[in-house]
Amino acid sequence: MKSPAALDQLIDALRCLPGVGPKSATRMAYHLLQRDRKGANGLAVALDTALQVIGHCTLCNNFSEQPICSLCTSEQRDATTLCVVEMPTDLMMLEQTRSYKGMYFVLMGRLSPLDGIGPKEIHLDRLIKRAQDGVVNEVILATNYTSEGEATAHYVSELIKVRGLKVSRIARGLPMGGEIEYVDSGTLAQALLERKNIT
Repeated sequence: MKSPAALDQLIDALRCLPGVGPKSATRMAYHLLQRDRKGANGLAVALDTALQVIGHCTLCNNFSEQPICSLCTSEQRDATTLCVVEMPTDLMMLEQTRSYKGMYFVLMGRLSPLDGIGPKEIHLDRLIKRAQDGVVNEVILATNYTSEGEATAHYVSELIKVRGLKVSRIARGLPMGGEIEYVDSGTLAQALLERKNIT
């Protein structure tokens, strides 16, 4: 028995979500249609609205409903530092620490030649323009410590350094509350290399 075309279309649409394969998409579709039509309608409306009103901030490239987001227009931020992150979720995590008061640039990805993601796809031209606004004097690279994140940080640092700006990289090491015996050897080695003097 062939299922309705609209159902097949819904299942295919749900498969665009990360980590959702054919079985998960099928379960989600049946759940929404059978058990939560109100929720399905809310999801459809919210998704449609988001697609219509959310774009990118012209300065930091984060998602925004306005041409320039509220963070970039805030007078409480230090405009001399620019922190480069891979994704909006990284920006949110840094903001939760309440330890950084500068500006951001969100790459919306990382360099990954095998996946066809090069400098153009992560908006490096816009980053360079933003970093050279005459106000920024330090660029902090806060990409992930994955092979792609490291490659991105290296590539960006070379582009920034030749323009005479200070470039720094977030440190890595032992997690707060972590115990040495449970930390992997690479993290432990990096913690030793990036040790600081006690004053």
